[in-house]
Amino acid sequence: MTGPGLYLHIPFCRSKCSYCAFNSVAAQRDTVDAYLDLLARQIEEYAALEWCGGRRFSTLFIGGGTPSLASPAKLAAIITLCRSRFSLADQAEISMEANPDTIGPELLTTLREAGLNRLSIGIQSFNNAILAGINRVHTAEQAIKAFHLARGCGLANINIDLIYGLPHQTMADWQEDLQQILALAPEHLALYELTIEPESPFGRLQAEKALVLPDEDLLADMEEATNTLLSPHYQRYEIANFCRPGRQCRHNINYWLNGSYLGLGAGAVSCLDGLRFTHESDPYRFMSAVEHKTTTIRQAECLSRTARFRESMIMGLRLIDGFNLRKLEKRLDISATEVYGPLLAELNSQGRLLRQGEMIRLAPDWLPVANQVLNTLV
Repeated sequence: MTGPGLYLHIPFCRSKCSYCAFNSVAAQRDTVDAYLDLLARQIEEYAALEWCGGRRFSTLFIGGGTPSLASPAKLAAIITLCRSRFSLADQAEISMEANPDTIGPELLTTLREAGLNRLSIGIQSFNNAILAGINRVHTAEQAIKAFHLARGCGLANINIDLIYGLPHQTMADWQEDLQQILALAPEHLALYELTIEPESPFGRLQAEKALVLPDEDLLADMEEATNTLLSPHYQRYEIANFCRPGRQCRHNINYWLNGSYLGLGAGAVSCLDGLRFTHESDPYRFMSAVEHKTTTIRQAECLSRTARFRESMIMGLRLIDGFNLRKLEKRLDISATEVYGPLLAELNSQGRLLRQGEMIRLAPDWLPVANQVLNTLV
């Protein structure tokens, strides 16, 4: 276990991307800065609670949205506030998401001085035509420049997000993206197959049969090309995540191992020792609630041991090496057989799951269609 983790959600972007169904809205910097002032109040409130503030957090992750839309000084103040009000580990991983068009020397220098030591850049593609087609506001040239700026400011732990399976994307397009990745040599990669969410702009186009996507054979070829090109240089440690040795995203590993985490901000979810609660998702209603000192919690539930076990299975099996099943049984005081009956043994005999001592993992051949296995464990 690496956790617990601390997550801050900043739900604002310059514009909405065509594939996006995340909790985010378009806004200008003054709105984002006003939101951060109110988020600071919530940080103070939760840090004063023993069952939240009394924990020692291993990671801090600022996500969105596009957190880097805010003014550098406001973001630095938020990081400084978290470091002063919460107990963060001495070598805590402090990450923030940023889009290339918002990355500049002032932002990077200010945040590095505040303690930021990991940057996640949402590039998605190095092809300008594809970027325009998914309503990204940056160019490939801006993305490459942003990466070099981050390097020049001393950031030695950089992640790049890319998406494959995009409309009109060819194998040659994807291979060029991968070659550009190898040229930049970031420490970490998150490579996602496009998922169409019904409430996204792409979801609406798909419902109208107006969306042209790569077929399954091309997607399989893209997956194979990814492994072939990256395996000499990167370790694939999760279904969609690759890293240099020792550069796994510690914040996300805590999620995949179903550890405890505190989420603050509009729509943020927390899960602390089986208690899950979710804050108001609408950013303006969230801001109003904080300003008027009323609760922002909109949902709360105490998860049963069985529910926690099932979630731990589904999340942990996303890790290429799997996880220690015996430790999970001890932690939750419940056996896999009590939860699943003979199902795990059946999946093992079918070659879908592999049991090695106390460890359990997905069989390598089933990684490309992992959801087929994971859906049976819900």
